[in-house]
Amino acid sequence: MKNTLLKISLSLLLILFFSCKEDSKNEEKETDVKSSVSENYNISILVDLSDRISLKKNPNPTMEFYQRDLGYIKSVSEAFTQHLKSKRMRQIDDKMQLFFNPEPESPEINSIADQLKISVDKNNASKKLLNSINETYAAKTSKIYQSAIDDDKYIGSDIWNFFDSKAEDQCVEKGFRNILVILTDGYMYYDGTKFKNGNLSSYLTPQLIKQNGLNTNDWEKKFTTENFGFVKTGTNLSNLEVLVLGINPDKNNPYEEKVIKAYWAKWLKEIKISHFEIKSAELPSNMDKIIKDFILEKA
Repeated sequence: MKNTLLKISLSLLLILFFSCKEDSKNEEKETDVKSSVSENYNISILVDLSDRISLKKNPNPTMEFYQRDLGYIKSVSEAFTQHLKSKRMRQIDDKMQLFFNPEPESPEINSIADQLKISVDKNNASKKLLNSINETYAAKTSKIYQSAIDDDKYIGSDIWNFFDSKAEDQCVEKGFRNILVILTDGYMYYDGTKFKNGNLSSYLTPQLIKQNGLNTNDWEKKFTTENFGFVKTGTNLSNLEVLVLGINPDKNNPYEEKVIKAYWAKWLKEIKISHFEIKSAELPSNMDKIIKDFILEKA
């Protein structure tokens, strides 16, 4: 009788032990889900409105480069809304915005850009707002590109200055996961920010790559030993993640794409950006998963 009671007691203890262990596992899973879901996003999109989008200078019969940009922006906004919809309404505190540098002279473009500064929190979050974001971004960014193309006045791309003097203030907020998506062909040029420091420069053009002798198969050795690259900016952007989309190298140099990516990778590491990716100007259908994986992955 005593043995039977002892066996029953042990069985009950084992059942209780494993039940508690399972509950503990479930609580851990719920905690992981909640911590992932409640993360707040601050997404910025920096658009290079230089002549890279010109239909006259850079036509592309497969898909024009401005149309590729619009496809990339669509994927970014869809990732943003997917993130919002994964959260409880009271947890939402997320932002998305669009920048240019320098700002276009067109008042219409700048007005539309202001309308694309979206801030969603528990006070204004609604299904209607969340469902409208993708359509709003698609329609308004299309107007921006069309206006720039119609205007046909391309003043260049001052990405270096944006990182040096604006990125920290405009793209980084404490308590957020800060993501900057840059739409560019990888080159940088702006008359007002053009200088060199030895083999380092604030700009990058096909002509400069050729002048630097980085158009042969030993370009990598030369790049490293002679310290080529962008001039380091004075900012520490360790709280920023960067996704560069649209690299479109000059076809006259078979090493151009690798050189451009080497410039960018070296520069981003120097300003303490540890999480970044640099992608070529593929079709939006091929880039959709890459963009969404970058944005929606756990930081």
